[in-house]
Amino acid sequence: MIGETPFVHDGDWLRLKQGILEIAGAEVMSRFHHVRATLKADGSLVTEADKAMQRAVESFLGKHWPEYAFLGEESTCQVQDEALLQTGGCWILDPLDGTTNFSHGFEMFSVSLALLVGGEVVLGLVLDPLRGELFAARRGKGAERGGLPLRIATVPESLGACLALVDFKRLPEPLASFMAVHPPYASQRNLGTVALDWCWLAAGRADIYLHGGQKLWDYAAGHLIFREAGGAACTLEGEPVPVLDTCPRSAVAAGSQALLDAWMEAIAVC
Repeated sequence: MIGETPFVHDGDWLRLKQGILEIAGAEVMSRFHHVRATLKADGSLVTEADKAMQRAVESFLGKHWPEYAFLGEESTCQVQDEALLQTGGCWILDPLDGTTNFSHGFEMFSVSLALLVGGEVVLGLVLDPLRGELFAARRGKGAERGGLPLRIATVPESLGACLALVDFKRLPEPLASFMAVHPPYASQRNLGTVALDWCWLAAGRADIYLHGGQKLWDYAAGHLIFREAGGAACTLEGEPVPVLDTCPRSAVAAGSQALLDAWMEAIAVC
């Protein structure tokens, strides 16, 4: 429960946010435009910024809140699985979400950190280090951007007026083809960083969302921020998005439940 974590106290909350801001400046931004990327076993890219950011954040969290286990994207599968089994709580870090963007000098990437306690994501931070935007949320306390309350104010009345964030790469082929040829929305974008996808939805910079397979460290923090801002989401199968494993999971989201219902109905056509 959120009441069992120290982050109901603003001192801890501020220390956590400031720490992530400082570490990202030192470990991520200092390496931008000076990138050496290599391939991981799964074919995805990894850079020294990913590794250095994870090492620094793990050290910072262990110093201040050693009671929680740690799971990072760059951790081994065994470490990830063991961390999720810890009953006392677990940090979930994506040290650099959008590594492909980062390695190409494409200015869209983020750092994502969530805390899992009692089977629930109880807090989330997503930092856009280039723009200096820090999105954050504590469960039941609302979302914020730059320390100010963040709430989805208005949404379009119809899908035809929506700006959609869609990742075609991981969608089932029939659905991807349908969306490309017969899009039910006004226009489409793909940021290349799942954590920021959720936050930009929360900020009203897009209206609806579709992704075929994101990992726990991609969505844990961003989904909480989006939900606390008033958004609605589920998987393609209509299930809740958060789940306590590292398997890829689809996501469908919208700024309101009514818009999500219309979005799911449009998707079901294919």
